[in-house]
Parts: sequence; structure tokens; C-alpha cells
Amino acid sequence: MFFFKITNKDGFARAGVFLSPHGEVQTPCFMPVATTASVKLLTSEEVKSLGFDAIILNAYHLYLRPGLEIIENSGGIHEFMNWHGLAITDSGGYQMFSLPGSKIDENGIILKAPESGAKYYFTPEKMVEIEQKIGADIIMCLDYCPKIWDNVNEIKTSVHRTIAWAKRCSVAHLQKKQQLWGIIQGGTDINLRKICLENLENLSFPGYGIGGLSIGEPWERALEILNDLCRIIPEEKVVYLMGVGMPDQIVESVDAGIDFFDCAMPTRIARNGTTLSWSGKFNIKAAWCKNQQSPLDPECDCCVCRTYSRAYIRHLFNAKEMLGMRLNSYHNLYFIGKLMNRIRQNIKQGTFQKFKKEFLGKYKRKEQYAQ
Repeated sequence: MFFFKITNKDGFARAGVFLSPHGEVQTPCFMPVATTASVKLLTSEEVKSLGFDAIILNAYHLYLRPGLEIIENSGGIHEFMNWHGLAITDSGGYQMFSLPGSKIDENGIILKAPESGAKYYFTPEKMVEIEQKIGADIIMCLDYCPKIWDNVNEIKTSVHRTIAWAKRCSVAHLQKKQQLWGIIQGGTDINLRKICLENLENLSFPGYGIGGLSIGEPWERALEILNDLCRIIPEEKVVYLMGVGMPDQIVESVDAGIDFFDCAMPTRIARNGTTLSWSGKFNIKAAWCKNQQSPLDPECDCCVCRTYSRAYIRHLFNAKEMLGMRLNSYHNLYFIGKLMNRIRQNIKQGTFQKFKKEFLGKYKRKEQYAQ
């Protein structure tokens, strides 16, 4: 039912195949974020057509809306949102970091609903129950994501509780048609990361999320941890970097040995007017785009770039037309999909290091590259 195989390596970068009950995923892969069963402004069919075979959803938000009963009555999350690829549910641990009013104790977390203000208490067992009812292919253990990246005491506590909760999640996990993955915490301390991994290995998880990065620490420190941690995770395990997904970070993380990525950033920044391109990111709302009849990215062949000009899309943003956000979101995801495809091709061809150097050299140019 589940199968993971590394087919090619170039240095520590690796390409492979992950097989699930809902199809095959080529790795390294990027998962668009469908927090509440929707990749914002795009249909499930469009996301699939853009080359994505996996998405990530959030169990906490789905528990609030639409609720488990509606999802179960629809036949599970795949039928509910007409998604026929791999689906992963995050457990809600990150919401402890991101939502105001959250609290934590030894047994679980209290999360405050953003709109109603109602408070909900989640134990590891409760979260596994919720994820199993949602029906994703892969469910994540409840973890403790620290709120302060350089607070050593909090990070030690997060490791202790993440390990304890993973043991409880493992016992509560009864749906064997779903895989349960552990989450490695430890901040930017490789020794704490090792302790967390060693304890999680006793539970025989087939895959690991790397959590607690991209929460304020310098990217250079995060990359050091990824390189050190990926050297000690068993090669047969899937390695999933949680919440990181900007193009340059993806390329550098693949070089460390990451297989799965997820991030809301490509679509979030698209809605704010930031456009991704092979020559770097830029703001489509900037004045210099006002009269440009060229596409968002001259090197892109997506339907947006084949059809619409920068001037037009800038106009849509200025006119507060939702179509501008939708077109930019479509383009940004198309770009990420093409990036992942090129990464996989270059790993298979043994040219990834050359690709990495050329891509980063071009992508990291200053904004307004095309003036």
C-alpha cells in the first residue's frame, strides 16, 4: 500500500518514488498548502494539472470547519474536495506557535479558534483520532513547535514533549491504511535533534517531518541543521521539511537530502503581488511594470504567461480585482512545479550541482531584474 524507493542520487540530493493508496509521487516533491481543503483561489483540478501529486491539509482547521461529520459523510477528505492524489494532514502543533492564546501542558495543547475565540484542548490521542477520521494518507504526530527559536530551555521542553507525544500517537494509531510520521524537534541544536531522532527511531516511523525551522532563525543556521540531521536519518526513511518552500531554500534543502516540502508562501506572496520567476522574485504592483507588455516571466510557458501581460496583471491588482491574485497564484505554483521537475531531472542526470549553482546565481539577483 505504501512504498518509498530512492532511485537516483547526486551528492546528498536524491530522487525517488513514494507510492500511496492515492497514487505515485515523484520526489523531491512540493506540496501546496490546502489548510481548509482548498489551495487558495485554485481548484483541486487546477492544482493537479500544475503537476502536483500531493497536498497538505491542517487537521485543526478542518476540525473547526467544516467539522469531522461532514468530511466523513462525504467519504473522507479526498472525496470531499475532489482530490485524487496523496494527502497529508498536519497535526496542529504549528498552530501552537502561530495562533495567539495557545497554551501547552504535559498532556496536550489548548488552541483558541481565531474567529469565535472558543478554546479547544487536544491531546496526542485526540489529534490522531481527528486525523484518522479526516482520512488523509499520511498523518503527523502531535508535536510541540517552540515559539522562540533560540530559547534553549523551551527547545529542550519541546523535544521532551514531542518524544512523549509521539509514543502516545503511535499507540493511538489504529488505521493502518494511513501512515503515521514522527516530527523531529530540537531547534538549531544538532545534539537535541539527535536525541529526538534516536527516541523516535524506537517507534519505527516510516517518515519524519523536520519541524521547528523557519520560525525566525537565520536560514544559514537552519541549513546547517538540515545537512547534519539528514546525514543521520536512516536512508530508507522519507524526510519532510515542514513549512519551508521558497525556491532558493528548496534547492539548497534538496542538496541536503530533503524529499518532501510544504509551504503556503508561494501562494500567499502571490496574493500580495510578489511574482516568482527564473530570474528572481519581483513585485508585479511596482510602478515599473505599469506599461510592460511582456509576460510575468519570459522564460515561463504557463497559460498566464502565454496570455496576459505584466501591465494587465498589475492593473488587476490596482483595481482590486481578485483575478489578479488568482493569475499570480497560478503562475507561482506553476513555477514551483517546474522547479521541482527540473530538480528531479538534474538529480537523475547527475547534473544537480551544476543546476544548483546556475539557478541560485540567477535567482538571487536583485528585485526589478527586468527593468
